[in-house]
Amino acid sequence: MHELSIAHSLVETASRAAQDAGVQQVQAVHLRLGALAGVVKEALLFSYDIAAEGTVLAGSRLEIEDIPVAIHCPNCAVTSTLASIQSFCCPLCGQPSADIRQGRELELVSLEVSDEQPTYP
Repeated sequence: MHELSIAHSLVETASRAAQDAGVQQVQAVHLRLGALAGVVKEALLFSYDIAAEGTVLAGSRLEIEDIPVAIHCPNCAVTSTLASIQSFCCPLCGQPSADIRQGRELELVSLEVSDEQPTYP
């Protein structure tokens, strides 16, 4: 399951960003995941909890925005979102197109942190 290695990389990157910003605890990690990224969303969510243990991300949520596939049709000069990844044809004219404009994303978008500062004795 390569989702575990992806989750580890995601946690490392987010942890470094949190540390650089002086954040003690992350509430949520926001990710954009394209339909063609080759990642099983449910496996990534499961792996994330394991990878986040013992880090500033422990107990945080992984919020995933699903990104559909969009292709550009040279005939119509239009970029369209596909209803299915089974057919890479323009929904307007039916022309096949390999010009993929969206759907391969695997992007760490942002970290959601608490405004509360930790209290020290």
